[in-house]
Formats: sequence, C-alpha cells, structure tokens
Amino acid sequence: MLLLEKSLYMFIILSSVCFFNNNCAASVTELSFNAKHEAANGGTEANSLLKWKASLDNHSQSVLSSWVGSKPCNWVGITCDNSGSITSLSLANLGLRGTLDSFNFSSFANLLRLQLSNNSLHGSLPSHVCNLSKIRSLDLSNNYLTGNIPPEIGFLTNLNSLSLSHNLFNGHIPSAFGMLRSLSELYLCENNLSSSIPTSVTNLGNLSTLCLRGNKLSGSLPSEIGLLISLNYLDLSSNSLTGRIPTSIGNLSKLSYLDFSKNQLSGPIPGEVSQMRKLSTLWLFYNQLSGPIPSVLGNMTMLADLALYGNNLSGRVPPELGQLKSLQVLNLFFNQLNGSLPPEINNLTHLMSLRLSGNQFTGPLPDNVCLGGLLKNFTAAKNYFSGSIPKTLRNCTSLYRIRLEENQLTGNVSEDFGIYPHLYYMDLSNNRLLGELSWKLGKWTNITCLKLSNNYISGSIPFELGNATLLSVIDLSWNHLQGKIPNELGKLKLLLSLRLNNNKLFGAVPSDVKLLFNLNELNLAANNLSGSIPQLSELSSLMILNLSRNEFTGSIPFEIGNLHFLQVLDLSHNLLIQQIPLQLGHLRTLEVLNLSHNMLSGSIPGNFDDLLSLTAVDISYNELEGPLPDVKTFIESSFDAYRNNKGLCSNAIVTASGLKPCKFIKSSKTTQTKRNQVVILILLPLLATLSLVFIWIGCFLILHRTRTRKAQPIEQNCEKIMVIPDHDMEIQYENIIRATEDFNSKYFIGAGGYGVVYKAVMPSGRVFAVKKLHPLQDSSNLKAFEREIEVLTEIRHRNIVKLYGFCSCSKHAFLVYELVERGSLRMILSMEEEAVELDWMKRLNIVKGVANALSYMHHNCPFPIIHRDISSNNVLLDSEYEARLSDFGTARLLMPHPSNWTSFAGTFGYIAPELAYTMEVNEKCDVYSFGVVTLEIIMGKHPGNLLSSLWASPVYQQILLKDLVDPRLPYLGNQVAEVVNSTPC
Repeated sequence: MLLLEKSLYMFIILSSVCFFNNNCAASVTELSFNAKHEAANGGTEANSLLKWKASLDNHSQSVLSSWVGSKPCNWVGITCDNSGSITSLSLANLGLRGTLDSFNFSSFANLLRLQLSNNSLHGSLPSHVCNLSKIRSLDLSNNYLTGNIPPEIGFLTNLNSLSLSHNLFNGHIPSAFGMLRSLSELYLCENNLSSSIPTSVTNLGNLSTLCLRGNKLSGSLPSEIGLLISLNYLDLSSNSLTGRIPTSIGNLSKLSYLDFSKNQLSGPIPGEVSQMRKLSTLWLFYNQLSGPIPSVLGNMTMLADLALYGNNLSGRVPPELGQLKSLQVLNLFFNQLNGSLPPEINNLTHLMSLRLSGNQFTGPLPDNVCLGGLLKNFTAAKNYFSGSIPKTLRNCTSLYRIRLEENQLTGNVSEDFGIYPHLYYMDLSNNRLLGELSWKLGKWTNITCLKLSNNYISGSIPFELGNATLLSVIDLSWNHLQGKIPNELGKLKLLLSLRLNNNKLFGAVPSDVKLLFNLNELNLAANNLSGSIPQLSELSSLMILNLSRNEFTGSIPFEIGNLHFLQVLDLSHNLLIQQIPLQLGHLRTLEVLNLSHNMLSGSIPGNFDDLLSLTAVDISYNELEGPLPDVKTFIESSFDAYRNNKGLCSNAIVTASGLKPCKFIKSSKTTQTKRNQVVILILLPLLATLSLVFIWIGCFLILHRTRTRKAQPIEQNCEKIMVIPDHDMEIQYENIIRATEDFNSKYFIGAGGYGVVYKAVMPSGRVFAVKKLHPLQDSSNLKAFEREIEVLTEIRHRNIVKLYGFCSCSKHAFLVYELVERGSLRMILSMEEEAVELDWMKRLNIVKGVANALSYMHHNCPFPIIHRDISSNNVLLDSEYEARLSDFGTARLLMPHPSNWTSFAGTFGYIAPELAYTMEVNEKCDVYSFGVVTLEIIMGKHPGNLLSSLWASPVYQQILLKDLVDPRLPYLGNQVAEVVNSTPC
C-alpha cells in the first residue's frame, strides 16, 4: 500500500511538471509520431547536430570535422539503426567546449545512448532532455554543468543508467527520480547537491549502483533504504548526513560495497550490518559513531576491507574478528578502543593493512601479524603497547609502511628488523628500543622517511645509509649515537630534513653536507661536533639551521646570509668569535635568531633593521656593544635576551630590555683635548671664510629650489595608490595596516622568494592573505611585483588565486589575495594525517584543477601566460581541497615576439631539463612541471630519482603504477584499485 501511494504521488508530480512545461512532449504517442516523421524527412537529426556543432568553440568544431553533409551515420561518434536513425551518440573525452542550450533533444526520439562525459560542457542541463523518450544510458559526467537537475528526467522511464557525476549541479535531488523504475545505475557523486535524500529514491527496486558521494547532502538516512534490495554498490560518503544508521540496512543482502564515511553519523554500529553476508568493503570512517565494535561482524566472512577509524568507538576489539579469514584491511585507528588485542587477530593471515594508531591499547602487539607474508601497512602508533617488536616482522619483506611511534616498545633495532625492499616509511620514535643501527638500512632502497628518535639506540651511523638514495627525512635525534657523521650522507640528494640532534656525535661536519641541495632542515644541536661551521651557501632551500650546543670555533660564515629562505638560525652555545657578519641582515624571512653563549664581539650590523620577520631573538652572553637594531622584536625582548654583553644600548624611547640609552662617548684624555683646541684655533678663521662662500651658494640654491619646486611631482600617499580592481571598499590601505598591526610578526603565515605573507582579518570577518614584498629598491623585486600584478589582474579562474588589490608605494608594497585555508600541497603531503585525508578522488581533483588553471593561462587569456614555477609549493588547497595555483612572481606574458628568451627561474626538481641550457620559455616548461607535480601527487613525495631514471633509460617505463602509489592511503579492494594496480607507468 505504501509503495502504491508513493507511485501515485510521483505520478501527480510528473503530470504537473509535464502540463506546465512546453519543452516536454505531451505524450509517448506524440513522441513516437515525431520519431517516424523525422525519420521520413531524413535530415532533421543531421541539421540538429550541425546547429549544435556551430554553437561550440573552434577547437570542438575541428574535433567534429567529419560532421558535414546530411548523412550523420558516417560521422564520428554516431551509430544508427537499419532505418538510418541515430541510436547512439558517443563523444566522450574529446575536449568539447560549449553548452547544451542548442542541442535539440526532441530531434532524437530513437536515441538509446548519449555519452558526453569528460568534456568541458558548461551551463545548465535543459529540461527538454525529457524528449529522449527511448534513452537507456545518459552519461554527462565530468563536465562543468551547473544549476538544478531538471525533474523532467523522471519522464525517461526507459533509463537504465544515469550519470551526472563530477559536475557543478546544485539544489536538491529531484523526487521525480523515484519514477525511474528501470534504473539500475545512478551516479550523482561529486556535485554540490544539498538537502536530504528523497525517500522516493527507495522506490527504485532495480537499482544496483547508487553513488551520491561528495555532495552537501544533510539530514538522516531514509529508514526505507532497506527497500533497495537489488543494491550491490552504495556510496554516500563525504556529505553531511546525521543521525543513526537505520537497522533496515541489513536487508541489503546483495550489497558488496558500502561507504558511509566522512559524514556526521552517530550512535552505535547496528548489529544488522552483519546480515549483509556478501559485503566485501565496509567503510564507516570519520563519523561520530560510538559504542563497541559489534562482535557479529565476525559473521561477515567475505569482508576484505573494514575501515572504522576516526570515530568514538570504545571497548575491546572483539575476538570474533579473527573469523574474517578474507580480511585484507583492518583500520581501527583514531578511536577510544582499549585493552589488549585478542590473540585471534593472528588468524588474519591475508592482512595487507593493519592500522591501530591513536587508541588506548595495552599489552603486546600481535605475535604473528605477518604470518601470511602479505602485510604492507602496519601502524599502531600513539598507544600503550609494551613488550618487544614481533619477531615475525623481521621476515615481512612485503612491508611498505611501519608506524609504531609513541608506545612503550622494547627490542633491538639491529636484530628485530630485516631487509625491506619495498619499505617507504618507518617511524619508531618515542619508544625504548636498544641496539645499534644496522648496515641493512642501506638495502632499504625505497625508504623515504626514517624516524627513530627518542630511543636508546647506540653505536655509529652506518655509512651504508647513504645508499638509501630516496630518503627525504632522517630523524635519529635524542639517542646515544657516537662517532662521526658519515660523508656518504652527501649522496642523499632528495633529503629534506636531517635531524641528528641530542646525541654524542663528534668531529667535524662532513663537507659533503653542502651537496644536499634540497635540504629544508639541518639540526645537529647538542652533540660534540667541532671545527668551523661548514660551507652551506649552496643549500638554497634551507629553512631551519640549528648547530647549537656544540664546540664549533671560528667566525660565523658570511655565506649564511645567502640562505634567503632561512626562518630559524640557532648557533648558540658554541665557541664562535669575531663580529656578526653583515650578510646576516639579508635574511629577510628569519623568524628566530639565537647567537647566545658565544664570544662574538663588535656591534650588531646596522642592516639588521631590515629583519622585520623576527619573532624571537637571543644574543646574550657575548661581547657585543653598540645600539640594538630598530626592530620591534629587538626592542620588545626582555633583558635575558641581551644580558652579559660588553656594552649594548638602545635608541628606542621605551624598551622591555631595560638597556641604557645610547649616547656619544667623550674622550677623557687631556692631551687629546689640547690637541683639539689647537686644531680649532687654526681652522676657525678658515671656516669663517668658507662660511661666507657657503652662505652665498646656499642663498642661490634656495632661490633655485623655490622656483623649481612647483614643477616637481609630490609623492602620493599610500592611501591614494592602493588599487582595488573590483572596487571592494573594505580592502583599503588603512584597513590592511590595521588588520595586520602594521605587519606584525604575529600575523605571519608564510614566506616566499619575494616576500612575507600575513593573515588579515577584517572587521566583517572576511580573511585575506597579504603578501608584503621585501623592499622594492632592488630592481628584481620591483620587477617581480609589477609582473605579478600584470598577470593576476588579467586572470579570473576558480583554480587560480584571486587578487583583490595591491599597493606599491615606497613605504609598503603588498598584494591582497584570497586566503587559501589548507596551505600548500607540499606541506599537506609531508604531514602524515593530512596526507591520509587526501584520498584518491581529492588527488584526482587537484590534478584536474591545476590542469584547468594551466589550460586557461595558456589558451584562454588575452595573451598566453607562462607561470615558470609550477611546483607543489605553489599549489594551494582550500577547505574543500580545491586546487589554487599561486605565486606568479616568475611568470611572464608570452607576447607574440620572435624570441622568448629569459633569465633562469623556477624550483629545482620541477624545471624542464632543456630550459637549463636553452633558456627558451614556452608552454612546455609549465607542462613538464605539471607532470612532476602529478607524479608527486600520485607518489605522495617528489619523484626525484625516478625522473632521472626515466631520462636515462626508457625501459624503466615498464614499472607498475602499484609500485609508485602513495602507500599511506588505505588499500582499495574494489575494481578501481585493480585497474590502478595493473596500469603500467
């Protein structure tokens, strides 16, 4: 009775829509008559297609060059029946750009299949699409269609497959969809659909696939969802659904894939879930589910992937999970589970991923966790596991990733680990591990991150570690390591971070450290290192340099001033002498400076007044004298930052340091005084004569200046030259200065090659990023500033940062951008939890976003724009992980000119090889860099040696993609994963 009422209700709705909409045919009979009439006339279908072709852009028309004449059956993408009527129109992946406004759907009454996916169609979907009365498959996915989904689609009662995914549709899901009784596949994922899921969808008894992922759907799950008894695939992830999981879910006995992840579902996991005995994938992660894990889940013997992480689940892990003999992935991290793991976990011999981090587990780790020899991902960090590392881990050569940090584990690192040819990431920090580092580390040829800090590891650093050439992070800090730093570490060209601090290392720093060109952080603090500070000027990417608490001697190398991205410099507690180099004043991005507890002498260089990014300073316990720099951080620091020096003073009116004001020091020697008096008596008559001459010259100059002053332009105030392209009245000069407190360092959020970025919050709550450039007296900075303005004022694209305004007066030069919340792609990929959140669909969208931005810059601007510095640092992500291309400081307009030669620019590792010697700029430079960023997104790290290997040996291209993909992401057990794992790279 309930279904009959729903059907009647839907019939009334659709009848009303049809009555009031002139675009819809009045009846099926009329549509059939039209079809016969059109077939008789023969050319109607061809004329309609040619009219639509003419509405597309030039590129699209050239792709459809075969569309000429009046016989469409011979045209590309078209299939006809025996009568010559079109039955299939398949134009996927052709890059078509235009709208569907001119597409006359009523001309194709016999069309069975319309495939326009993976193009660049925009605009709305016309309501007269309902005239495709016989259509069975309609695929418009992966375009830029906007507006509401027309409810008239409900008239297409023969539809078997409907895909509108990956568009920009908004509004609600039409209730009229409930009339599509023949529908077996409904894909509406990755749009902007809102409101609740209409209960009419549960009328679709033949539906086998339902994907609503990645929208803004809210409300609770329909309790009638159990009526969709034919469902095999159900994905409602990445929405804002609330409430409990209905118990009727257990009626979906044919379901093999269920994904409710990334919603706001609450309450317990219903035991009825276990009735879905064919389920192979159950993803409920990142919700607000509570209570224990139901023990009846052990009855789901076909389950291969169970992901319950990121909830509020509590209690113990039920031993019944040991019955899931097919389980390949068990992810329970970030919950409130406690107790020891049941021994039955050892029965899961097909496990490929076991992730238990961020709970309250106690006791030992599973003994036979690697018994099946398939384990790739083993993470149990941030728990209270005790005892030794499982012995079976030593022979688990399939491992890609191990994270056991922040536990209470014991064991011997030289005995409990073997050779792992696939291992990508290892973190055993903050445990109680003993032993010495083994030569086996050199055999971990795929390792990129090695973290063993805060343990009791002794012995020396094995020189074989230099053979692990893919390493990007080494953290061996806070151990008991001895000996010298091996020279072989200089072979690690991809190294970004090297932390060896708080050990017992001695000797000089090897000179080969200067070969680590990509290094961002070098921390060798609290060792017994000696000799002079090494030459580091070639480490142009260095941001953190900490050599404190050692025995370094000699002077501070002036070359440190060439490290233009340096943010932290700590050379304290050493034996350094002589003056502070003037070149340190060039470190415009420096935030922390600590030179305390040395024997430095002389005065502080005057150009330290330019260190405007400083937030902390300590120069105590030296022999310094003279005035403090006129910088807020110096003036406001306490006396502890300056104590025990020779004679520091301050010219500031008020200081927090309590230093005495500076004054000229008079000589106390009587002989000097007398000598000065004699000189005065001799010079006085001469000066009097010269004064008369100067007075005459001065009068002449004053008169001349008075006459010419009117001709000289008066410098404009900064308020007058603040340019706001969109006339946004809130973005005024004084508002920016007030919001950043005159660019106070507490609003600092980042730094680039040309300036420092600050966060500005306006009274209305709007937030902007303000990029304040370094002083523009430098012609290169001025040129970069003008170039960025020139480029950005011409750009309007959703995947490119928006410029709201700019100011270029002598006092301040800055750009006002939209604030892109999540920061750079590189930063997110380098952070463990954030990288896991960046799933494959998000990564695919990032690649598409950057590609769209480049396509726009290269082909749709008044003049092609070449960015020249495409890198993961310059790809920013907003709150929805949408990509925004930024930093046009090295961009240039590619004007129609016979030569496009330029100075070398870009980021090391992303630059097209030929640019280094041809110096010729064109679109291909950006395309190469885009390819590197795409590989970085897939691999989760910079491709590094892979690129050089591809250049050197084309045979290397036969490597499988599964060996390159980022192992931090959950294992995918569905058909998509099978395609990915078998695709050659």
